[in-house]
Amino acid sequence: MTTDSTEPIIRLERADIYQGERPVLNDVHFEINKGEFVYLIGRTGSGKSSLLKTLYADLWLHTGSAKVAGYELHNIKRADIPFLRRRIGIVFQDFQLLSDRSVEDNLAFVLRATGWEDKGKISKRIAEVLMQVGLGTAQKRMPHQLSGGEQQRVVIARAMLNEPQILIADEPTGNLDPEVGDQIMAVFRTINNAGTAILMATHNHDFLKRFPARVIKCENGGVTMS
Repeated sequence: MTTDSTEPIIRLERADIYQGERPVLNDVHFEINKGEFVYLIGRTGSGKSSLLKTLYADLWLHTGSAKVAGYELHNIKRADIPFLRRRIGIVFQDFQLLSDRSVEDNLAFVLRATGWEDKGKISKRIAEVLMQVGLGTAQKRMPHQLSGGEQQRVVIARAMLNEPQILIADEPTGNLDPEVGDQIMAVFRTINNAGTAILMATHNHDFLKRFPARVIKCENGGVTMS
């Protein structure tokens, strides 16, 4: 496992993406460089989520090669997957917050699970990421006390805790109304402008017009660039 400051954060070559035993994307080639913002688009069932799950090793890469944040997915050991996931932040459409814990405790749980021990450092990092997403005073609130947009901000903050090289977001505005979706998009763009790469799967083609960036499209069992 190596990281080179000039190499892409994500590189796939001749990769075949499977959902279980079923191939969904064939012969996939693309790269994402440090600090890039890239959209992933395609119809429902076109393979977007399977591709994203392969990138964070939730699905195995069967054929071809892929390197993500310095880890070779075609050779990765199960024991290394948690370390890969510390270098990438993952933002889901459904928030997956622990409903019985405060915002602060949700975030502290992740930090402790990834090896943080110093309570002072944990509190400081939580305050930093909540400020980054515009929720600086939300530490003590419970998930049910937050709006959908606020919950998604917490999810983004959670993904940023270990200062990932890239955020992988799967339809992060899919459950939000358009105005709130725009606010979440603004959070992603702020994070990207500060240097974190972002790969965002979205059905919202309005974003592509208003916030132009490179586009990767899943269609007809393959991936195309535009």
